[in-house]
Amino acid sequence: NNKRVLIAACDTFRSGAVEQLRVHVRNLRALSDNQDVEIYERGYGKDSATIAKDAIAFGASNDFDVVLIDTAGRMQDNEPLMRALAKLVSLNSPDKIMFVGEALVGNEAVDQLQKFNRAMRDFSTNPRPRQIDAIILTKFDTIDDRVGAALSMTYITGQPIVFVGTGQTYTDLRKMNVAQVIRALLRP
Repeated sequence: NNKRVLIAACDTFRSGAVEQLRVHVRNLRALSDNQDVEIYERGYGKDSATIAKDAIAFGASNDFDVVLIDTAGRMQDNEPLMRALAKLVSLNSPDKIMFVGEALVGNEAVDQLQKFNRAMRDFSTNPRPRQIDAIILTKFDTIDDRVGAALSMTYITGQPIVFVGTGQTYTDLRKMNVAQVIRALLRP
């Protein structure tokens, strides 16, 4: 969409996370010679909330249109990691908080989402804690007619599934097709 995008590597605890994001940025840049995607990284073991804050400031001062803050690998049952995420959100007030889950795990995804939102609420320092604004479901092409968990996720959060992953490439990220889901549900 002709936007300059800065991706902030804020998964500072999982070994290989920064390198993995570097590969994604390199691949995205190679896709159609897109030179408007860059990475902001500060290594491992550092405070992800501060890295995000610095990345946002860097993005603003260098004419980036979008700053994506990658916090991948947050396990909703890991209290220290969820506290760190709540701190990141409280300190940086992101425009959108996107929950990325796997459609393949079915109702486990619903449980993950509920725990994620609960942790975001319980560990926030803001008087009005934020929760997720939208959902991205990967591996959506693997669930066939079984879309009940996806419906449950939108029902319990009141938030939309905005994108679904339908394959292994960057171009396999699609907007959620509600009509297709309804047809699958009503199929005999």
